[in-house]
Amino acid sequence: MAAPMSWRRLVYSVYSPAIAGVFTRISDRLFRARDRRRGSSVLLLAPLLAEADPAPRPVSKPTGSAGAQRTGSFYTHFRWIAEHVPAFRVPGSHIHILTSPDQFYQAMKARIKTAKRRIVMASLYLGTGQLEQELVDCMKEALQRSQDSSNAPDLKVSVLLDYTRGSRGQINSRTMLLPLLQHFSSQMRVSLYHTPDLRGLLRLLVPQRFNETIGVQHIKVYLFDDSIIISGANLSDSYFTNRQDRYVLLENCQEVANFFSDLVEAVGDVSLQLQPDDSVTMLEGMVHPYKGNRQDFSAVARERIMEVVNAAHMRQLLLNQSEDSEDEGVSEGEEDTWVFPLVQMKPLGIQVDEQVTQRLLTDAGTDSTVFLTSGYFNLTRAYMRLVLGAGASYRILTASPEVNGFFGAKGVAGAIPAAYIHIARQFYNQVCQLGQQKRVHLHEYHRPQWTFHAKGLWYYLQGQDRPCLTLIGSPNFGYRSVHRDLEAQIAIVTENEELQCQLQEEQEMLYQRSTEVSRSTFERPDRHVKLWVKLVTPFIKNFF
Repeated sequence: MAAPMSWRRLVYSVYSPAIAGVFTRISDRLFRARDRRRGSSVLLLAPLLAEADPAPRPVSKPTGSAGAQRTGSFYTHFRWIAEHVPAFRVPGSHIHILTSPDQFYQAMKARIKTAKRRIVMASLYLGTGQLEQELVDCMKEALQRSQDSSNAPDLKVSVLLDYTRGSRGQINSRTMLLPLLQHFSSQMRVSLYHTPDLRGLLRLLVPQRFNETIGVQHIKVYLFDDSIIISGANLSDSYFTNRQDRYVLLENCQEVANFFSDLVEAVGDVSLQLQPDDSVTMLEGMVHPYKGNRQDFSAVARERIMEVVNAAHMRQLLLNQSEDSEDEGVSEGEEDTWVFPLVQMKPLGIQVDEQVTQRLLTDAGTDSTVFLTSGYFNLTRAYMRLVLGAGASYRILTASPEVNGFFGAKGVAGAIPAAYIHIARQFYNQVCQLGQQKRVHLHEYHRPQWTFHAKGLWYYLQGQDRPCLTLIGSPNFGYRSVHRDLEAQIAIVTENEELQCQLQEEQEMLYQRSTEVSRSTFERPDRHVKLWVKLVTPFIKNFF
């Protein structure tokens, strides 16, 4: 059962959107003015440029606070995040860490079957195998049940996928969903996001297998009524069986679910709409992503998406100010956890996640320990500088070559694991050159017949044996996540001991299957990297 809503929250949930709208319009005008001053024609060349990694607009340390100080609490340490993104208070007991692909799959199936009002699925793509078909069948049953029980069916299903990945091959994500669209057209929406950077001659020349390297919709959000799963996992059979990722289930967290539902709807509004005959169209009045003007599309998309973020931010600030002013604070037994949604969409001029992540890494002092994981270890230069220059202890987990998702692939893609070996070796050499071996440790994940796709971090403050903060979602901390793709994750800050234990167990489970990298690791015959791979790595590292 959801925690009871106070009368103050009820009042502000009714009246704050109007107030928030005013601030949203002011904010949007400021963004547009700033963009005009900077100019953005260079964005047309962005996919072909090497990494420049410009510093994002800094997140300033707050001089004041929106609410009363809670001395010694974890929220006090991280309350600055609420100055920049929506902050949702939820009971920690409503958050559950899932640990296996099967748990993830079964949790989705069970909640699809019982959904009454809404199912929202955002992923890179939907696979075409038997397990994926079972998911589609569950949605069909839920839609049919809703239709049979009412003259005006309540259940609505919205699916957001990437256009390029979802359209690949004769049998693809689109063909999997067409029967639902044809039979439940009034209840079903399928949106296919197309990056504005894949256009013109580039769109004609890049082969279908590689066109997703220019930029994709990479958000992984699976929402059922007021419950939501945030993950890095796609809707594909390997992610349901033997591809290790991370997954967090938030049960009965209506405000968080509403935010992500609105976010997916906003991205869907600027995406191509799949029609029952397998054609695609844009909503009326929307700029086409690759036929229309690049700057106009980005401006419209940014305004639509930031309207959601800014309205939620203002609404939550007002709610939290009201409750703090009445000394309600963080209730030890109930709302002892904060959820901060972080969005990164650099092609559209949105870089909230990058700003918050940089601030987290900047603030990580000698009293902190950070466990950071990425299936594709390819830190941006900015993140790498912060890790190597900070005082915190780092334990970084990445895929060993045999659990890399590209291991054994045909053609050029088959060399990608070797490229990651080269990147890891360069990083390790920097650690050694700076004498940071005791502070920065690199680990490799091993598991026969599995692949590794987990990403995120666990943050420990001084003297704590359990993490009080985690980042979990779709970003990989690499160039693509920061500069090319649409990404979203959440920062969870919690004082709930049971949730902290779940996070600790999750971290231990992943790292127990790893070995620490040493200089001898790279001297093994299976870690030999061919010269041509070393030469091309600086060029391809920004695409994978």
